[in-house]
Amino acid sequence: MSTLQLSTEQVLAWRLRRQWVAAPLVDGAATPVSERLAGVQAQVASAAETAVAVRTAPAVRDGVAAALAAGDLVKTWTMRGTLHAMVPAQAAAALALIGSARTWEKPVWQRNFGVNPEQMRALAAAVTELLADRALTREELVDALVAEPAFAGLADQLRSGWGTVLKPLAWQGALCHGPAQGAKITFTSPARLIPGWPGLPAPEDAARLLVPAYLGAYGPALPETFDAWLSRNSLRKTVVRGWFGDLGARLTEVEVDGRARWALTEHLDELAAARPDDEVYLLGPFDQYVLGPGTGDTDLLPKEHRAKVSRTAGWISPLIVAGGHIVGTWTAAEDGVDTDLFEAGSIGADALARAIERVRPVLAAGAVAR
Repeated sequence: MSTLQLSTEQVLAWRLRRQWVAAPLVDGAATPVSERLAGVQAQVASAAETAVAVRTAPAVRDGVAAALAAGDLVKTWTMRGTLHAMVPAQAAAALALIGSARTWEKPVWQRNFGVNPEQMRALAAAVTELLADRALTREELVDALVAEPAFAGLADQLRSGWGTVLKPLAWQGALCHGPAQGAKITFTSPARLIPGWPGLPAPEDAARLLVPAYLGAYGPALPETFDAWLSRNSLRKTVVRGWFGDLGARLTEVEVDGRARWALTEHLDELAAARPDDEVYLLGPFDQYVLGPGTGDTDLLPKEHRAKVSRTAGWISPLIVAGGHIVGTWTAAEDGVDTDLFEAGSIGADALARAIERVRPVLAAGAVAR
């Protein structure tokens, strides 16, 4: 059988529909959107709300917060060490795969952060016990830990604003974010917070769930692209390729503008039928549309404009998308939206006006992109 030949424009048009950008989910909610996207980045809470709101009709207000409160989503450090709101099964799978890299046991990690593997194992056990039946603020958790002689010398590491030592504890399933106490975050056990928490599966079982979820939103793609999304390529290439290989007939090799990629077999007909989408769309900051394939994907985002999207301190700008490609950025303003096209006049004024009108309900719902 001949290899399916696809164009970049077909792939991008398919992703726009698959991710509910081109055709928002009617009467939708945060949970199915997060599941379809394999998580929404929640480092900035309003960005997660925007990601859901632009994909639902009518635009859902505070949908992520409501789903977290109900236990339908869990917020924890997953892909690339950043906070995501995910359905529990996908979160457990992501944690298992990221944790399988054991980055905290590598000499460079120990030199940089001053915590050895024995201390990490002891921390995981202590945190599991502390959070088994309660939620603690970060300050309360750290105070409880450093009160123990074994951890007295780790106060600075545990209080690091980047959560460097806490992330490996999340990757081992020892903690996740709990209900906020005012402006303060809390941590608790996912088993306590999430009804029916599945626990962390074996990596090979986790891959059978998460690889198809990724390809179902951001495919066709390579194993290396999946790993970049998941762990910033911290996993062994042979292992990740093995996960793809283990899926067997569920995956089919296709060519996108002559380059080999892997797609879910069940989506081949949809991909083949996809036609370029010339409409204009506005997406919020930290949107999965760009984070899934990565800002280094030059088919999606021209290299010369990458710095306008991926900015200092890890900030990802709100996006203007036309023809599936990122063509500019935007910000919310008092009277609507301010736009900044990479190339003036690159899209029609009427198409841009329609896109702005579509995003107004999102702004009115309180999911404000900055």
